Amino acid sequence: MFLWIMLFVLEIALSGIPTVGSMGPLVYDYTQAGQHLWPKDYPNCGGSWQSPVIVAASRSIALPLPALEMVGYRNFLRPPVVMKNNGHTVVISSKKSANKSKSPYIFGAMLEEKIEYEFESFHFHWGIRNSRGSEHVLHGTRYPLEMHLLHRNKKYMNVESALNHEDGLAVLAVFFHLEEEDNEVLKPIIAHLAEVQWINSQTIMNYTFALSSLLPRDLDTFYTYKGSLTSPPCNEAVTWMVFASTVPISFQQMSKFRLLSSGKGILADNYRYLQDLGSRKVYVRRMKNVNASKNQLFDIDVATLKWNWQ
Repeated sequence: MFLWIMLFVLEIALSGIPTVGSMGPLVYDYTQAGQHLWPKDYPNCGGSWQSPVIVAASRSIALPLPALEMVGYRNFLRPPVVMKNNGHTVVISSKKSANKSKSPYIFGAMLEEKIEYEFESFHFHWGIRNSRGSEHVLHGTRYPLEMHLLHRNKKYMNVESALNHEDGLAVLAVFFHLEEEDNEVLKPIIAHLAEVQWINSQTIMNYTFALSSLLPRDLDTFYTYKGSLTSPPCNEAVTWMVFASTVPISFQQMSKFRLLSSGKGILADNYRYLQDLGSRKVYVRRMKNVNASKNQLFDIDVATLKWNWQ
């Protein structure tokens, strides 16, 4: 068993854990000057459908879209569950199952009909101060922490392949708001952060958990739009779903993220600046839409909806 775990960890170390905005040994930083150079070093970062963006009811089209279906989210992730500091963020992933049906996946919402997106990993973005950190801005608020759960379209072999297709990836974005009391669900994750303080360090978590435990209670309302990875190589291959409800995290728990090292200094403020929405549409799922007719409320063909205004 020990040998099997070590071989798995070695495989991860050699191949790299795929994350949104951090594919392999890419060199970039989040400073203002650094982000200004992204389009030069990574041409996709200069595209017209980039992320993150501002999401707000006033900028969105409210429709009773189909629910986002999550299969396997209440099951414990298959061990070993690995946490890694890749210098840009903290990534958490689990062993892939030989039986594809046992891996968590999502479908529904504005995703293409009958297409499933398999869970790959999740990671975080946070600020050096509590007034910033999240990548997306919700109703004018930038939260101190944002979590991204990366999913790959099952018709593509791996994330690298999926990056080359507009329908390649789907990412769930979750905001965290500050409270005095610790979030009990986060305690095991927070406890392992000290083990990945240094860049390229990783650890096997001594427990497993269900992805559903990390999500907000209200999953009915979310914003969705077409965008990109939020850091290099910035491929425009992502369908984003940003939840309107938030998850609590304590001030003390938040401070633990700021003890990590990027290799050059404190790992924090690892969020991309807001991008121009351009001609894109943002939809928000609402089950009560005063502007919709009775037929529209229950008979929406998402395949006919367009992602832009042109």
